[in-house]
Amino acid sequence: MSFAQTLSLAFVMVAGPQILSSIFLATSKEWKANSFLFCFGALLAVALIFTAGFLLSDGASNQGAPDSTISIIIVVLLVLAAIHTFLTRKTAKPPKWMGKLEDANPKFSFKLGFLLLGFFPTDLLTSFSLGALAASQDEPWTSGLGFILLTVLLLALPVLGLLAFGERAERALPKVRDWMNANSWIISEIVIALFIVITAGNI
Repeated sequence: MSFAQTLSLAFVMVAGPQILSSIFLATSKEWKANSFLFCFGALLAVALIFTAGFLLSDGASNQGAPDSTISIIIVVLLVLAAIHTFLTRKTAKPPKWMGKLEDANPKFSFKLGFLLLGFFPTDLLTSFSLGALAASQDEPWTSGLGFILLTVLLLALPVLGLLAFGERAERALPKVRDWMNANSWIISEIVIALFIVITAGNI
């Protein structure tokens, strides 16, 4: 998988309440600890779901399941991810708990990162599908490291921006948040559609 493809899928992973939560936590009272543990929780979740997809697909291949069948399953999962993204493009509103992020503590931030990146429908389907795709193409598990690390890096950009640019980053974060909230679904749909086409080519 190319860097551009990996970066695109990582963007799909963080678009929505994930990056919005990261922005809020970067300006919370315990922003350093909160941001670190939020990203750490996300790292564990993405690695876990990717690994689950990889192992299940690899096990299916070892049991004699044809690669075309695995590819069909991956396409179905990606289509579900695309449908979820489309249906929630305008109806999705910041969850009530997002208003509490300014007073969040490190323990809550860790749980939030793990749950958002591990069990948010689009993220769950994307991570699992990518793991399954890697196994079906006989790629090593390590081929997913770029995707996992880039996803976490994108989540860490708000706090990294604050550390590097201070007040300038703090003024820019609300604008980034608003743009992501309004337009991220379009890019997510395009990227998911691209990977549906790529995966369908293996059927």
